[in-house]
Amino acid sequence: MKFGESQNVEGGCACGGVRFRMAAPPMIVHCCHCSWCQRETGSAFVVNALVEADAVELQSGQVEIINTPSESGRGQKMHRCADCKIALWSNYAGAGDAILFLRVGTLDHPDQFPPDIHIFTSSKLPWVELPDGVPAVPEFYRFKDHWSEENIDRYKAAKEAS
Repeated sequence: MKFGESQNVEGGCACGGVRFRMAAPPMIVHCCHCSWCQRETGSAFVVNALVEADAVELQSGQVEIINTPSESGRGQKMHRCADCKIALWSNYAGAGDAILFLRVGTLDHPDQFPPDIHIFTSSKLPWVELPDGVPAVPEFYRFKDHWSEENIDRYKAAKEAS
């Protein structure tokens, strides 16, 4: 079965103005516990599906890009609904415009994309309990330690094409 044939891999913002489709499976899904993500989301963590930018198809609405600071000092481009301002995805300087960090919570069925790894757990809030059987690292990680060869190749191809 091909990705998307048996599932609705679409999402959107809170007001319904922006609708999008994710046309490829995520390369990996991060649950980030860094203090920057906590502050930006107003929550304990953020769950991001990393996917090629050309695999996210905007179906309706307007997206505005807001440059926000990041701990690296290189910032990130936050893509938000132009009307309700919900964060849909972002581009981090390290990955560039070729890779989107799509907010899993904006998908119609976010339960289909649980985290593959928990990152920056050194700043995890003490009352958050991590599930057994899911890798967790105190900061970031080396790609080859947690990504499949196929997804590393996808990432490299997207970066080279941009």
